[in-house]
Amino acid sequence: MAPPRALTIAGSDSGGGAGVQADLKTMLALGVHGMTALAAVTAQNSLGVRGVWELPADAVAAQIRAVVDDIGVDAVKTGMLPSPWIVAAVAAELTDLADAGVPVVVDPVGVSKHGDPLLAPEAVETVRTQLLPLATVVTPNLDEVRLLTGVAVRDEEDMPDAARAMLALGSRWVLVKGGHLRGDAVDLLTDGRRTVLLRAPRHDNRHTHGTGCTLASAVTAFLARGMEVPDAVRAAKEYVTGALAAGFALGAGIGPVDHAWRWRNAAARD
Repeated sequence: MAPPRALTIAGSDSGGGAGVQADLKTMLALGVHGMTALAAVTAQNSLGVRGVWELPADAVAAQIRAVVDDIGVDAVKTGMLPSPWIVAAVAAELTDLADAGVPVVVDPVGVSKHGDPLLAPEAVETVRTQLLPLATVVTPNLDEVRLLTGVAVRDEEDMPDAARAMLALGSRWVLVKGGHLRGDAVDLLTDGRRTVLLRAPRHDNRHTHGTGCTLASAVTAFLARGMEVPDAVRAAKEYVTGALAAGFALGAGIGPVDHAWRWRNAAARD
């Protein structure tokens, strides 16, 4: 029997730590068949992004259509969508899927781990008005909350205001990621009626490349497996916390989280 199917629409990371590479590793680790629609190619490594090359919007749309028409999808995740025309093309392709009840997870990637811009300023409004209303879950970090809503989060008490501002843009659920705050890694999940705070200990590990991609693709994988949103997010938080704890040095800069941490732990026990 074929496993659940998940499609990631995002950029490629030549260093393998983030982007579609992180998405596919996560999906495989969680028992899901991952498929891709590349929106951009980046030249990057552990030290930063050296270059970004967008694909034509019609090429991005054609990849989505090819997968959906033949293989089908059980959940979709978007990541780096660098231009307004790519965002618009992706939104157009996802509208029927969202209307049919296919879960859509939007990771509104604004900058890389090293601070390199990955979303054109003129694309922000297209994300707000065309993509976020299709989202089952949107997973912004605090910088992305500020970019999309203007709300600045200084501490945990500001997170509910940030979540309300994000929900006003149209997604069904929002997961505000508080990883940039001090103390425990606290995320807030809400649909405006139910609110869940997800806490995890902060690990003393600088190798965190791909954290956001990994969390969003884990949520996507668990939704593809049929979980409800709160359960999918809890399971994804557990998975990414383990991956963060096991992050390893690679190159001279920030290394990646370990997508295979469960396999490595099991092998070590054996």
